Amino acid sequence: MAGEVMHDYHLVKPSHWPVVSAASTFFTALGAVGWMHDYPYAPYVFTLGFLSLLYCMASWWGDVIAEANGGDHTPIVQVGLRYGMILFIASEVMFFVAWFWAYFNAALFTPDVVGGVWPPTGIETFDPWHIPFINTLILLLSGTTVTWAHHAIIEGDREGLKKGLWLSVLLGATFTGFQAYEYAHAAFGFAGNIYGSTFYMATGFHGFHVIVGTIFLAVCLGRAYRGHFTPDQHFGLEAAAWYWHFVDVVWLFLFASIYWWGAG
Repeated sequence: MAGEVMHDYHLVKPSHWPVVSAASTFFTALGAVGWMHDYPYAPYVFTLGFLSLLYCMASWWGDVIAEANGGDHTPIVQVGLRYGMILFIASEVMFFVAWFWAYFNAALFTPDVVGGVWPPTGIETFDPWHIPFINTLILLLSGTTVTWAHHAIIEGDREGLKKGLWLSVLLGATFTGFQAYEYAHAAFGFAGNIYGSTFYMATGFHGFHVIVGTIFLAVCLGRAYRGHFTPDQHFGLEAAAWYWHFVDVVWLFLFASIYWWGAG
C-alpha cells in the first residue's frame, strides 16, 4: 500500500506555531523592556505579545493532545516524550540551583553592607512553623493525591483518577492562597536588601511553578472527564505527576534552608 507507515515514529506535520510563538515571545520581551524604560506604548505591546503567546501555547499543546488521541504517540514516541520531560525538569533543577546559590552565598558569606549577620539586622523573618509548615503539609498531601490519580488510571479506575486530580488541584490552589496571604503580611519587601531579593526570587518562582503545575493538573482533570487517558497511554498525566513531585521536592529544600535555617 503506497504511503503506508512502516515505522513506530511520529513525523510531525508542518506547523505554523513555532514561527507564531517566536514572534509572540519577541513582542513580549520587547514590551517588557520598553515598559521598564517607561515607553508609553510598551504595556500594550507586552500585553498583546503575552496574550498571543498564551494562545500559541494552548493551541500547540492542543495539537499534541489531538496527536495522542489519534494514536500517533506510539510506545517508542512516548519514550522520547519521557526523555524530553526528564531533560526539562533537569533544566528546572538548575534554574533553582541558581537561586539557592545566590541565597547561600549571601547567607554564608554575608557582606559587611548588611552588618555581617544573617538575616540582616532589622529583618523580621517568617515563623517557619506557621504558614510555611502548613504549606509543607499541603504539598506533601498533594503529592500523595497525584500518585493516587496516577496509579488509579494504571488500574483502570477512572473515578479514582478524577478524585485524585480534584484533590490535587484544590490543594495546589490552597497553597497559592496561603502564599499570597504570607506575602501580603510580610514585614520586608523585595527591594532594598539582599535577604528580601533572594527570598522572593526563590519562593516567588516556586510559587509560579505551583500555579503552572496546578494548571497542568487541571488540564489533566478536564482530559480525564473526556476519557483521554487509558491504562496504556497517559503520558500527559504522568508528566504532570513528575512536574508536581519536582515542585514538592523544591519546596522541601526551600522550607528547610530559607524558612527554617534562614530564620536564624
